[in-house]
Amino acid sequence: MNSNAWGKGLLQWLEFSKLVEITIQGKGTIDGSGSVWWQDNPYVEPDNLAPQIIPAVRFYGSLNATVTGITIQNSPQCHLKFDNCIGVMVHHIRVSSPGDSPNTDGVHLQNSRDVLIHSSTLGCGDDCISIQTGCTNVYIHDVNCGPGHGISIGSLGRYNTRACVSNITVKNVNMHNTMTGVRIKTWQQGGSGSVSGIMFSDIQLTEVQFPIVIDQFYCDKSTCKNQSSAVSVSGINYQRIKGTYTVKPVHFACSDNLPCIDISLTSIELKPLQEKYHLYDPFCWATYGELNTPTTPPIECLQIGKPTSNRPQTDRDTC
Repeated sequence: MNSNAWGKGLLQWLEFSKLVEITIQGKGTIDGSGSVWWQDNPYVEPDNLAPQIIPAVRFYGSLNATVTGITIQNSPQCHLKFDNCIGVMVHHIRVSSPGDSPNTDGVHLQNSRDVLIHSSTLGCGDDCISIQTGCTNVYIHDVNCGPGHGISIGSLGRYNTRACVSNITVKNVNMHNTMTGVRIKTWQQGGSGSVSGIMFSDIQLTEVQFPIVIDQFYCDKSTCKNQSSAVSVSGINYQRIKGTYTVKPVHFACSDNLPCIDISLTSIELKPLQEKYHLYDPFCWATYGELNTPTTPPIECLQIGKPTSNRPQTDRDTC
């Protein structure tokens, strides 16, 4: 078998479109046999204006969709995708793909609201959960993540597009051997819109390279053009995030023109797995907020308060 077996124009194995009160449940396994795809298509072409994210299971334009009990493994790319859905519930599922399988997000959310994901184990080669533009009112709790790239909001604002994400809660999550823990990523200071009202709390980390990340300079190729516009990032709360890291505990890289504001940290305890892994101290650039408690390590780079010369927001910034 090779990736040509999918045929041209086939963008998912199973698609559920424009349905109401649809439930997928049981103890069965959907196996995407993705290893041949990973060999033939090792990455999504970054210059493609609309890169194809190929899920094993996709829900589109549906109301009150539930997925529970099943296992999805070895998908060619994304395992489970919800696009333009309202009222999503995912619980007691398992996602399993190798940590080096490219672009194999566990659960991918886009233009969806009122989403609940809980009591699941997600291991893959990309984000365990990816939250893209147009998502609001998302609650994630009691999830095990790893291997993978953690739980990510973004990337947002590619090709100067408008992106809006708000009211996201991630709570009671265990992450083991992931690249990042909780991450917000926007494209190389491009695009417009906002990320706001985000809560990351009670996260337990083991052997995570970069536990806490905001990156407004995201680029998936060797060079990306730096731009003056940016997706604004504000109202991000980190509470009780604890565990071990292997590269850098905190990385806040924000836009000079539109700094990250109202970044709040409480009870952060991050220690190197071994002293030899203490390679980098916390990094902050154009990041403003407050430390509600002492942190381990000290995050002295965070600028307290708000910037004095932040450019006024425009209609392009708000959502």
